[in-house]
Amino acid sequence: MKAVPRTRSLPPLLALLTLMLASVFALTPGARADTGVSTIAEALRKGPVYVDPAARDQLSAADADTLAERIKDAGKPLFITVLPAGYPTTNLFANLRSATGVTGLYGIRLGDRFDARADSSVMSAAARRNLVTSVQGEDAKAQLTDFTDRALANMGGHAPKSWGGPAGDGGGTSTTALVTAGVVLVAAGAGGYALVRRRRRRREQEQRAALDRLRVVVDEDVTAFGEELDRLDFHPSEAGVDDAMRADYERALDAYDSAKQRMAAAARPEDVRGVTEALEDGRFSLAQLAARREHRPLPERRPPCFFDPRHGPSVTDATWTPPGGAPRQVPVCAADATRLADGRDPVIREVDTEYGRRPYWDAGPAYGPWAGGYFGGGLLPGLLVGTLLGGMMATPSYAADYGTGYGDFGDYGSGGYEGGDVSGTDFDPGDFGGGFGDGGGFGGGDGGGGDFGGGF
Repeated sequence: MKAVPRTRSLPPLLALLTLMLASVFALTPGARADTGVSTIAEALRKGPVYVDPAARDQLSAADADTLAERIKDAGKPLFITVLPAGYPTTNLFANLRSATGVTGLYGIRLGDRFDARADSSVMSAAARRNLVTSVQGEDAKAQLTDFTDRALANMGGHAPKSWGGPAGDGGGTSTTALVTAGVVLVAAGAGGYALVRRRRRRREQEQRAALDRLRVVVDEDVTAFGEELDRLDFHPSEAGVDDAMRADYERALDAYDSAKQRMAAAARPEDVRGVTEALEDGRFSLAQLAARREHRPLPERRPPCFFDPRHGPSVTDATWTPPGGAPRQVPVCAADATRLADGRDPVIREVDTEYGRRPYWDAGPAYGPWAGGYFGGGLLPGLLVGTLLGGMMATPSYAADYGTGYGDFGDYGSGGYEGGDVSGTDFDPGDFGGGFGDGGGFGGGDGGGGDFGGGF
């Protein structure tokens, strides 16, 4: 009898070979990881740092543990992810934020690239962009360490409960222990309630007094800006005026009205931040208008003069050393730049204190929000390091009473969720939009919708 060829055994053999090859490629260090966003999100809900298996050459396990401990010790909702080059970036931040479901700041190292996104209640877009730009070009360990240190100093919110602590404990607690703890709490609460009320009243009184001091300074700023508008001698209907000039003028007027309204509604010292933000924006609009009228190149967006924001937008940076402090670069107007170059003192904004007139950076904690509105986006801490105000602003008690003052976060965004809160998919997609690489203002990206462009 003629033998029949055994061809039916080939498909199973091919399938086995295919599976073996796929396994080899999956385990090859240079192969692209196929870790899903859900896997990354699950890891981040348990801890602040995730390193993809295919990116372990970027950050060692020991370095990742050190970074994670630093974040946990600070108690902030900072999430760090390290992924291999070639990992898909389309909608990466938005998808990761949705999957994790926690309000926070998300930084991703992807190959040798780095970018970050944050809920606006944790860090403003301007602060986040400046922060990302400040760490570009560093190796993975240095970059992630620097980013973490700077972020923790400038972000808001609290660590998610899922990282540990009482809310994360799964152990069983006895009923007796719970009853005993309850009795102790009730006994302590009777005496503590009156103490809390006294402290709350004292804090409210201190904040009202601080706001009253600020109101004098802010009214001077608003008045000075109004006088600039009066001296402008600009008429939207006059010959030679184009639409761009009219738009600059309208923005300046709107900023003036907004500053007055915000100050009238201010109830806490940190509310002043929005007032000075409006004034800074209005002065830049006037600088643009002046350039258009004089047919000069439009000015770049720069912070106001450090020595007195009423001087208008800065034109350069100059070295300045506060008494007893270290030299640092500060933004200055043209007049103060000339004074410093000639060896003279700049014209410094002084305010009234119980010890007489003092520079605003030596006048007390209430001036943090005032300065933060002018020098937001993470710039202020570096300018004020070594000064009285800078030292105060670095303390937790200052943040509790006045906010950070840096202009980097507030009570807006994310539907009222604070950093570290579980919001699920309830977040502003604009906070997590843009192409990978757009977040630091260093080019790249996909272009398109949202504040940051692109389909990221």
